Amino acid sequence: MTAVHHDRTELSVVIPMYNEEEVLPVLVERLRPVLDGTGVRYEVVAVDDGSTDKTAARLEDLRARWPQLRVVALRRNSGHQAALTAGLHSARGAYVASIDADLQDPPEKIPEMLDLARSQRLDIVYGVRSDRSTDTGFKRRTAGAYYWLIRRLVGKNVPSQAGDFRLLSREAVDALKTLPDQQQVYRLLVPWLGFPSGQVSYQRDERAAGETKYPLRKMVGLAITSITSFSAAPLRLATWLGVVSFFTCLAMLVFTLTAYALGNTVPGWTSLFTAMLFLGGVQLICFGLLGEYVGRIYTAVQQRPTYFVASDSGRTAEAAVPAATPAAAEPLVPSGRPEAGQLPPA
Repeated sequence: MTAVHHDRTELSVVIPMYNEEEVLPVLVERLRPVLDGTGVRYEVVAVDDGSTDKTAARLEDLRARWPQLRVVALRRNSGHQAALTAGLHSARGAYVASIDADLQDPPEKIPEMLDLARSQRLDIVYGVRSDRSTDTGFKRRTAGAYYWLIRRLVGKNVPSQAGDFRLLSREAVDALKTLPDQQQVYRLLVPWLGFPSGQVSYQRDERAAGETKYPLRKMVGLAITSITSFSAAPLRLATWLGVVSFFTCLAMLVFTLTAYALGNTVPGWTSLFTAMLFLGGVQLICFGLLGEYVGRIYTAVQQRPTYFVASDSGRTAEAAVPAATPAAAEPLVPSGRPEAGQLPPA
């Protein structure tokens, strides 16, 4: 029987989307010619992360005119990293590129990434931002502080100024799929794998349309998740704060006993009040850090999926492929010779 193969895709491009109806036409206008020009069989996995605007409807319209477009719709808004996880798990390509829909990362670099991975046998190719002049000064400073802190805590294997614009081999994607992390931070998980990697530099552009989906609140949340998921340094910080507070209190005790011996026993409400505030602040910081790690343990123990797929147009298309009919199938027994245990024709 002739087998039907569906996994011959060479390149998959994963694009998480949340309320991106304004940027979709520009995205397709730039991305499709680039991918068509690669000369390889490809698919575009657009992950609709529970959008509340017309993103889903526009994706369906585009899919009717772009056969390589595949739409994976999540049941609810699960977050950027969860949507990226859904796309990576759904992608079929031998190489998988991930890019945001806002076009701040140029899709024209994807063929260069693919060529570099093939020519040098690399499993990971990072898109590194060499110029962020289009970002605000606040964004550049906070991003610089984030990468400086992460490289100090996690290790220098984390590329500076590399976000979620990257190319992964099938081996790297399969390795990521085996990791049990509940809250994925791929800009740290991917370097942690240790696969052979390279870099492609580019200038970061302004957002093509729409509003940013990563305000300050989400940036702070990403930083906290990155630190607590990959380093125990905050817990060690709590320990050192406790040590510092102990020696501070010991010094204040020596000062108090010296003042008592010299007869300078004036009311010391200022020093007492300061010491109480200091110790209270240290204790609250320590409890807060401990609570962050306990919360992550609680989330991991629950083992709840980070996303639920409502529909996948790629699976629907695969199910619609007809199976080989008995007439087209190759005969299992040579003509004119009965099977064992079968009576010959009359």
